[in-house]
Amino acid sequence: MPIGLLAKIAVQEGKNEAFEKAFLELTAKVRANEPGNIFYALNRSQTDPQLYIVMEQYTDAEALEVHRKSDYFLAANGVLGGLVSGAPEIELFEALLG
Repeated sequence: MPIGLLAKIAVQEGKNEAFEKAFLELTAKVRANEPGNIFYALNRSQTDPQLYIVMEQYTDAEALEVHRKSDYFLAANGVLGGLVSGAPEIELFEALLG
């Protein structure tokens, strides 16, 4: 069953450019190496420039675990962790397909 994920991420003032660069590098690796990833998209709030939402969808929970355990994801988290204001708020969803 497909699974969706939303991550709400607050970025430190003045760190937007570095955050976006690191995250978009991660996005390219996810898209190139994870056949179980359906989409992986970074979005910036139009009202709060420090707030980002990541929208992700995977073919199933196993594909999400592959993502979470990948070397490039773990490495990116090390970089991104120094750019954010706190832990991301993450919520998982059951994807409903019609």
